[in-house]
Amino acid sequence: MTRPAEFWDSVYDDDTAPWVIGAPQPAIVELERAGWIRGRVLDPGCGAGEHTILLTRLGYSVHGIDHSPRAIDQARANAAAQGVPAARLDVADALDLAASPALADYPDGFDTIIDSALFHVFGEAPDARAAYVRSLHAVAKPGATLHLLALSDREPGIGPRISDTLIRESFTDGWQLEELLPTRYRGRVTAPVAEAAAYLEQHDGRVDVAAWLARFRRL
Repeated sequence: MTRPAEFWDSVYDDDTAPWVIGAPQPAIVELERAGWIRGRVLDPGCGAGEHTILLTRLGYSVHGIDHSPRAIDQARANAAAQGVPAARLDVADALDLAASPALADYPDGFDTIIDSALFHVFGEAPDARAAYVRSLHAVAKPGATLHLLALSDREPGIGPRISDTLIRESFTDGWQLEELLPTRYRGRVTAPVAEAAAYLEQHDGRVDVAAWLARFRRL
């Protein structure tokens, strides 16, 4: 990862993660409602577990992983509090998923991968970005679908924003782009992003900022 697990742990310990909004991202909820999620599902960079919990509750076979032990602790606590103790949540390195003991139960790989705000973390780290793309390919079945939700640089916003060109150029070897559309990403205004968020429209401490939603097919 571009930052050590200890950095991400501190964000969860301090409750300053702007991506922890206490609910799934609306764009991911709409994906599920539209029927775009199937089979075994991987939720890399699951954070506080919102999407893993949602999909488990809906009956999907889903596994959430995160580099941060504190994130996984929080995700497991959230799952228990929401009455979804069966949610599978484990610590794993997204840059080397195939080697993770946590995913040993999936020798044939995943049918669907949902990346909600992880890929853009590697925007200025080309080696890590390439390793992540290879890592996803290694655990995706042929024909699997990758849904990628990333912050967009087309408007002012918060967090590490990236271009649609970067997304397109990163997923070439072994992937086919099927769709890439603008959407919105919901964030929480916390101390690390307060200055950037001061110029954005806020509602109850939340902001909806520009994002990309891409769909790739694993070749």
